[in-house]
Amino acid sequence: MKWTWAGAVVVGMLAGCGTGREAFRPNPNDDDPLVGSVPVVRAPLKDRCEQHGSSSVRGPCDEARYLATEYTRRLSVGDEVCLEDGYGEQPGPACKARAVVIDTAPNQVKLEVRSTKPDSRWFRAEMRHAWYEEAALVDLYLEEQGY
Repeated sequence: MKWTWAGAVVVGMLAGCGTGREAFRPNPNDDDPLVGSVPVVRAPLKDRCEQHGSSSVRGPCDEARYLATEYTRRLSVGDEVCLEDGYGEQPGPACKARAVVIDTAPNQVKLEVRSTKPDSRWFRAEMRHAWYEEAALVDLYLEEQGY
């Protein structure tokens, strides 16, 4: 087979596929305009604990926020999390929606919903990806704790 300059360029381009920034992302199609970009779940504008003012609930709420913040900041790729009925704990039988951390960034965690129960609000959302701001996940924890 006789190689031409154009053929060598094509082979070189094919050999170089995946060596750009997409090689470091778990799902390089997330930003593909044909597939659609991954949604970002933003933190709420108001902190749940602030609504309690100086009541006796404020102290426990602040402590719960601290624990949820520490838990969320320690999440890393491959960790399983419960998105409903158990955020902040290892997913157990009561967990209605399980997800896994597939990427992290400053102040954000990218989750992929892996399994849901039929009575979950996440039902029919399996395999979907979303970036969550840390405070959005902390708010999820506070909501589950009744604050």
